[in-house]
Parts: sequence; C-alpha cells; structure tokens
Amino acid sequence: MTEIASIVQALSILFACWAVIAGIDAWKREFIGKRRIEIAEQILAKFYEVKDAIAFIRSPWSGSEEGKSRKRGPAEGEAESKLLDRGYIVFERYEKRMNTFVELNTLKYRFMAAFGAESESVFVRINQVLNSIFISAQMLATHYWQRQGRVPMEPDEFQRHLDEMHKHEGVFWDRYNENDEVRKELSAIQSELEKITAPCFEEKMRTYTLFTKPLFSRAKKSKDTPLKK
Repeated sequence: MTEIASIVQALSILFACWAVIAGIDAWKREFIGKRRIEIAEQILAKFYEVKDAIAFIRSPWSGSEEGKSRKRGPAEGEAESKLLDRGYIVFERYEKRMNTFVELNTLKYRFMAAFGAESESVFVRINQVLNSIFISAQMLATHYWQRQGRVPMEPDEFQRHLDEMHKHEGVFWDRYNENDEVRKELSAIQSELEKITAPCFEEKMRTYTLFTKPLFSRAKKSKDTPLKK
C-alpha cells in the first residue's frame, strides 16, 4: 500500500507540474497570438490606406494649380513647363499622403519579426509600385510628352514612341478597370498579405480541449450504449 501511495503521490506531482507548464505555455501562446493579431490588423489597415493613397496619387483628374510648386529651370519655355508641371503632380500628391507610407514602413520590422523575414517581400513590392509611378511620371514629363508632335520620327519609331508612352501613362494614370497594371499588382500584394496573416486569425484548439474532448466523448458513448445480455 505504501508503494502504491508513493506512486500516486508521484503521479499527482507530475500531473501538477504538467498542468503548470501547460498553463504557462498556453498563456505564452495566447500572448504571442494576441501580439501577432495586433500587428496583422495594423498592417492590413495601413495597407488599405496605402491603396487609397496610391489611387489619389494616380487620379487622372487634376486642378489647374496642381504641379506648379515645382521649381522651374531658367531656360524653360511655357509649353515645356506645362508638361513638366503635369508630371510633377504625382510628387505633390505623394507629399500630401507621405505619412501613410512612412507609417507603413515603420511597422515593417515588427511585422517581419512576427511573421518571418520572407514577409519583407510585401514592403518591397509596395515600394516598387510607388517607384514605378515616379519613374513613369519623370519619363513622360521629360521625354515622351516633350517629343510628342514636336520631334520628327519615322513610322516605326513613332509607333515605338506611342507604345512606350502609353505604357508609362498606364502607370501614371489610373484606368479604373481590371486591366490597370498598378491595381492588379496591389491586388496581388493584398492577397499575399492576407495569406501571410490568415493563420493568426484562425481559432486554435486549446490544449484542454484536445485532451478532454475524446475522453468525454468516449465516456458518453459508453454510458449511452446498452449492455449486452
């Protein structure tokens, strides 16, 4: 009897230790889970703001005074200035929404720490989208629009000029349809971001449920099953 009592006591201590460790582990997982959910919600919300900011930057509708904050060169003619001002509109608009992009990048390293270094690709792709808009604006204002109708070109050269100009204009201006390259890329980035953060929003089975549910199910099944005579 003494040996049995010792075994029971040892098992009780072991079970108590396991319960404490399991409780600490569950608390730790819950704490980390809450932090991951918090950073995921912040990133998703800020990304939606970034999408709105990019749509604002690329809007084809502009006011008569937009772009005129650009510093003009001493040798600029009036026609050249108008084209350069038109391209500068996206830079002016970016300045108005710059804090949105800064705030997103501020969350970058916290997000990478929570979801892995590979999640940096989301931020890289967003910056690539933004840079492509700036590059197209500069190319259009300083090259393509300046040459359009002013520089003699052979038919094949003129066709290349038009194709390249339209390609840049497709980045510079929002087309408001499913063929818009920037909108397609932002949708792809959103899908990647939602895929990365999806696991932290899924309800996890608790440890006690994992161990007790089958036990109670078996007990109930045994109780409900009539005895064979």
